[in-house]
Amino acid sequence: QVQLVESGGGLVQAGGSLRLSCAASRSIFSINGMGWYRQAPGKQRELVAGITGGGNTNYADSVKGRFTISRDNAKNTVYLQMNSLKPEDTAVYYCNANFPLHTYWGQGTQVTVSS
Repeated sequence: QVQLVESGGGLVQAGGSLRLSCAASRSIFSINGMGWYRQAPGKQRELVAGITGGGNTNYADSVKGRFTISRDNAKNTVYLQMNSLKPEDTAVYYCNANFPLHTYWGQGTQVTVSS
């Protein structure tokens, strides 16, 4: 079993920045990939950004140029730097870790962007 603990969410004004962290309870060195998803009220959960084991990244079109995903293998942590936040970025953000035999989810962290 792997625990994913997210942190860094909160309330921010439009145009502001937040950095989310997702700490895994075991090494992510050999992981297939990790990602950040979000779910707004009444909407389906959607992929925001992903990073593969090899370090390749991909982003939702709505966040390209504003969000950056990165990982620190030494700390077993994945980050999501969010800049130029918009009210439509308001959602619960979930960390996802795709290990070779199982996929895990964090508990979610709320991000609220006020206009």
